[in-house]
Amino acid sequence: MIRRVILVQPWREGRIWGKAPSAPYTLMRLASLVPESVPVEIWDENAAAADYGSLGNGDLVGITCKTLNADRAREIAQIVRQRGATVVVGGTHATLLPEEVAEWADVVAVGEGYRTWPRIIADFDQGRLASLYEDTSWGTLSGVATLSDRVIRQTNERRRYWTPYLEITRGCPRDCSFCTAIRVSGRVMRLRPVDEVVSEIQRRRIRRFFLTDDNFGLNFRINPGYVSQVFAALRNLPLRGWTAQAEAMVAHYPDLLDEARSAHCEKLFVGFESVNPGNRKELGGKGHGEIAEAREVIKAIHDHGIGVVGLFVLGFDSDTPTVFQDTYDFIRSSGLDGVSLTVLTPYPGTETRRDMAAQGRLLSGIPWSLHDTAHVTYRPAQMSVEQLREGYDWLCRMVYGPGQIARRGWSFLSRYPLGDVPGKVIPALSTDVGYRFTYAYRHR
Repeated sequence: MIRRVILVQPWREGRIWGKAPSAPYTLMRLASLVPESVPVEIWDENAAAADYGSLGNGDLVGITCKTLNADRAREIAQIVRQRGATVVVGGTHATLLPEEVAEWADVVAVGEGYRTWPRIIADFDQGRLASLYEDTSWGTLSGVATLSDRVIRQTNERRRYWTPYLEITRGCPRDCSFCTAIRVSGRVMRLRPVDEVVSEIQRRRIRRFFLTDDNFGLNFRINPGYVSQVFAALRNLPLRGWTAQAEAMVAHYPDLLDEARSAHCEKLFVGFESVNPGNRKELGGKGHGEIAEAREVIKAIHDHGIGVVGLFVLGFDSDTPTVFQDTYDFIRSSGLDGVSLTVLTPYPGTETRRDMAAQGRLLSGIPWSLHDTAHVTYRPAQMSVEQLREGYDWLCRMVYGPGQIARRGWSFLSRYPLGDVPGKVIPALSTDVGYRFTYAYRHR
């Protein structure tokens, strides 16, 4: 018989200036599916120490597992099982490598858990728990996992976290060779009812948020009417600002960009991915590696008062050691408001990993914890492992230096009226500061 449900977010970031970087949004939604008669707690190791010593028989412990924290998830599972509790592991890594996770978990949840999680709880309570539950139907998002009042109170986002997350759409039809999105969220774009989105924002009393949507901006093209409805609803809320992931094609929708700005959108994270046109094949149609085109996109989005964070991946097969200087030169002269620099990472389930494994290019002995986009885990095609490591380090030092962060922050602030500037200082700097902290993990 079930005693309580515990949902665990494995440690990764820790706290920055007293708060964890981002609220455990997926666990908040899963916790909201637990029947009101059953006690439920969220243990986020990034926010506070977890009381594993209190666990025992009758406790159902769910662990969310990304590839980069799979090693820590395994450690937690071992501790939990030693205490006599039952372990369920879900998330990206469990979906991509269920056989591996099954070696150390009592139950593996593959795919989305919003439909299987209630069944897991009921089966555990009735003593008929299976070892595998799967939901890859990519069903409708209508009415799915509405946040409960007790979970909102328990999470206390304002006090414990810097950035609330929110989901409006899910899925991405792009098939970038290095990306896991279509394998864990599906290739069909699914949409939450607008009234449910508005209700959640109001009930959580959040004024800022980051959209977890894999490619919200793609909806400018495939669901423009829906996006316009979302913007109209957000415009009427007392928001301070929000950000979302997009791609270069949003620049071709000026009316929607105007609506986005009026709906309090501050920044769009645009996946340029590379300044090398030789990498076009790997980008799944999302980018072309053309510098002139990227400059036009940035200017077009800026013209509508929205900031641009450029996302770049280093180490594609067409990249040579010159890619680091080329990328830096572009960033310096592009007018970007923030930058994400990552090392190509061959994640499980991707075409990139399959190809590299077949070619014998995966480095041996690399733990999952280093599959964090800041470490080299494979042999590049046109440079050495050391050249990729050293080039990435050099680029991060140049891009995330205090002077460069301040320069991009000022560029962002300059597009706002003077009276609005004080309220925009933190968002002007937070993106680059966050990526600077992420890069710092490489040297821990």
